[in-house]
Amino acid sequence: MTRDRVLKNNAKLAAAKGDEDVEYRDQGFTRPKILFLLETKQACVRVLDSITKLHTFEQQENKKRFLDSFSQPEDKFSDDKPEDFRELFEGNDENEFRVGVKLTRKTLKLYSTFYNSDIIFASALGLRRAIETGDKKKRGDYDFLSSIEMVIMDQADATLMQNFEHAEFVFDHLNLQPKDAHGCDFSRVRSWYLDGRAPNLRQTIVLSAFLTPKINSLYYKHMRNAAGRLRYTPDYTSGLIESLSYGIKQTFLRFDSPSHLTDPDARFKYFHSSILPSISRLPKPATGGVGVLVFIPSYLDFVRVRNSLVDSDFSYGLIQEYTDATDVRKARSHFMSGKHSLLLYTGRAHHFHRYQIRGVKRVVFYGVPENPRFYDEVLGFIGKSVERGEISRQEASVRVAFSKWERLELERVVGTKRVGKMIADKGDVFDFV
Repeated sequence: MTRDRVLKNNAKLAAAKGDEDVEYRDQGFTRPKILFLLETKQACVRVLDSITKLHTFEQQENKKRFLDSFSQPEDKFSDDKPEDFRELFEGNDENEFRVGVKLTRKTLKLYSTFYNSDIIFASALGLRRAIETGDKKKRGDYDFLSSIEMVIMDQADATLMQNFEHAEFVFDHLNLQPKDAHGCDFSRVRSWYLDGRAPNLRQTIVLSAFLTPKINSLYYKHMRNAAGRLRYTPDYTSGLIESLSYGIKQTFLRFDSPSHLTDPDARFKYFHSSILPSISRLPKPATGGVGVLVFIPSYLDFVRVRNSLVDSDFSYGLIQEYTDATDVRKARSHFMSGKHSLLLYTGRAHHFHRYQIRGVKRVVFYGVPENPRFYDEVLGFIGKSVERGEISRQEASVRVAFSKWERLELERVVGTKRVGKMIADKGDVFDFV
């Protein structure tokens, strides 16, 4: 451990004779060496609990204060919520936090100041707020990140549903040259810190349920260890689609999108020129409504579609992450009864709430969900409608709009063996059952 080495070398220097030329390069600019980037306070409790199981400390200072602030009973959700949802949101799901931990051989001290800490536990949002806010003296101070040797970022896929810019901000401020000395003895600082090569020796671990372009960007930009880097992904040869047993026709529709920068415009144009007209032609059933759920992964796309429907002839409801509970109940009720023919439903709303929506007879995916679980769960809405006899399997349908820029998302759903043809083949309609 770095701290032990520093203390031993301190003793050697104190015992050295005045004429001895002794040099020990054994430390960084500041004390913190490990950074955990976690999604919730409860996740922080779990990681700290794992550490204390690995090593028995005679004393844990401020433990009660920590548990009172960070921990809550993990029993607020029933088993009908998916396992990944319960793992993420059980207990205290607050997303803005940071806490320093100081370690000695016998003591673990929580709530130590960052400059006296060995480990920092934080959410990306919490750490960014710590850097950007506070009194004038501390505002903009990120020197405590200058000597980080290991970063562990857990549940990065959940961070994507928050604001990934916070994580990018933190990584951009790692291992920079400090603006102040903070009591540092520069004669003891390791050469690679002085030479600005600390990022090439930092170990970075990012754990995610799946890869996205933003996580890949983090990989290429910030994982520059001299020993190399490794990216591990699951096998998507068959894709999720082969494990689905709903027996419902799923049609994937590729639209032309020359540039990823203009992809939102091309998608919106395709939705209005091809998909909405086909919805308007659906026959009105004797009871209930046509039951079209439009799943929109991006909030910005949701806003654009919502605004475009204001003056249309469609009756529609809205459910997004910040929709009031009363309005959610109203939207679900009107959709189930048929009063609303469309329900716009965002990816973030599903991530944070995992609503079970009734009355779904048809689904339009405005884009392919980044999380393949969402595709399965939304199809499950139709599956239950079929089981209840609200629509036949032949009438039920799923349509997925996609472009060549969604290769990663598409691969997880349809499989590696199909994605190449679907992206590049001349045809633009692909049916699955």
